[in-house]
Amino acid sequence: MLLLSEDQTRDALPFPDLIDALAEMFRTGCEMPTRHHHDMEVPGEPDGTMLLMPAWLPGGFAGVKVVNVMPGNSKRDLPAVAAQYLLSDARTGAMLALVDGGELTARRTAAASALAARYLARSDARHLLVVGTGRLAANLVAAHMAVRPIEEVTIWGRSLEKAEALARDLRVRFPVAIQAAASLEDALGNADIVSAATLSTEPLICGKAVKPGTHVDLVGAFKPTMRESDDDLIRRARIFVDTREGCLSEGGDIVQPLNSGVISKADVKADLFELCRKEHPGRQSGEEITLFKSVGAALEDLAGAILAYRNAER
Repeated sequence: MLLLSEDQTRDALPFPDLIDALAEMFRTGCEMPTRHHHDMEVPGEPDGTMLLMPAWLPGGFAGVKVVNVMPGNSKRDLPAVAAQYLLSDARTGAMLALVDGGELTARRTAAASALAARYLARSDARHLLVVGTGRLAANLVAAHMAVRPIEEVTIWGRSLEKAEALARDLRVRFPVAIQAAASLEDALGNADIVSAATLSTEPLICGKAVKPGTHVDLVGAFKPTMRESDDDLIRRARIFVDTREGCLSEGGDIVQPLNSGVISKADVKADLFELCRKEHPGRQSGEEITLFKSVGAALEDLAGAILAYRNAER
């Protein structure tokens, strides 16, 4: 059985290939039972979450990811997400690979955002704003650069010091202009793509600050109690999701405005299945604001794990 470290998993999942692999899996589909979602009490800290995410291609590959999401790790300078992915042969049951789940999760999450941006961001989008300074931030920059001609990146975080440190690190890795922002409102008004990856329970992305034509990508807030966007943005934007089942039950950016009557289920225009199968055209004008909400799906992990296994085997 292959054991893929964090570095080996990263090397086996280049973003252009990973985005294409996700597109193909959303187009063709796989078996994907409802994931297990369990809150875990952590005394003196916010609750952690354990996720069990199975998926399989009949007669092909099967896999399951075990994920622990621990918000309190931010105070320990540790990643909030710890995970492993076990890939097996769906015909024989043989265990094929244990893939670093944290790197797989970070890269497939960013790749799903970039896949959505293929359909929803303007083709000339050049200025990317990343909201959040965690592990996903650098991956979101790399993934969006794989699908749009990004020339400028702005980083905003609750800690300006952390945002500036991340900007310095990213300047070494990417050949574009990169800076930290002290004002989120000002940064929102200048961005073509806004990609937020936080564990916020209060809205950060205000609709009044977002200019026409912007694509907003909401990656964090994976629980109904969490939220990154306000009602004004939800009202102004055309809404898309990774999966309807997941976002209508788990993503607070969709669940909360649904429960309050701000939107209805009909306001969710399409998911990635429909976009990848060309059942919806995606962005339809240069002036509309598009919003993509993701909570993650087991088929994304399966697609990424298969790609990592095949690349590592080669």
